[in-house]
Amino acid sequence: MVDRDALALDDPVGQSLSGHHAHFARRLGRTATYLPGVATFSAVSADADAAEWADLARLLGPGELADMFSSPAAPPSGWEPVFSLEGRQMIWPGSGRPDHPRAATDTGVVELGADSVPEMLDLVARAQPGPFWPRTHELGTYLGIRDNGTLVAMAGERLRPPGWTEISAVCTAPEARGRGYAARLVSALGARIVARNERPFLHVAEANTGAIALYERLGFKVRKHVTFWGLRTP
Repeated sequence: MVDRDALALDDPVGQSLSGHHAHFARRLGRTATYLPGVATFSAVSADADAAEWADLARLLGPGELADMFSSPAAPPSGWEPVFSLEGRQMIWPGSGRPDHPRAATDTGVVELGADSVPEMLDLVARAQPGPFWPRTHELGTYLGIRDNGTLVAMAGERLRPPGWTEISAVCTAPEARGRGYAARLVSALGARIVARNERPFLHVAEANTGAIALYERLGFKVRKHVTFWGLRTP
């Protein structure tokens, strides 16, 4: 059975940039990308022609990264492949919230703001959850857990297609793994998202079997398999 409410997730970057994240968008023609320092994701139409790809090249500039996320569009010749990574898009399937007993009352989970960015960037460098830049935290709420004052785990909100919020940057410092921090953070974010009548979703690398198992335990279901990919502009 097709979840028609999830159709916006076929183009999560484009849907976010034309809606909730429009104030973070740079645009040229039908193409769009995030402001520098916020995110590197770009969007073109699924059936983008050569002219649309040329607009994206002009928007980004020569020799720049076009991070196409999970776009199905095919680039013309002259665009240099940079990376390709197989992954999954997982969604919270319905009402309620991701199941963790401490989600609503977890006093050890704290909000992270602009003053926490140096700590967040340091944690990302050590835990390597994926793209995270100095202004990424502006995309939504970011939560963290500290151990003796040191930030050891975090997760936050990233893409915002209509009716949905992506949970992203889920990471734990190597020395603090195995304590259940990721489950607590994902559950706390999920509870907030559901409380504003949206549904949580996330993306995970196919090779990250530990994270996939965690998300499945919390109740997330695979919606589809995706390929994350990026190019260098001509």
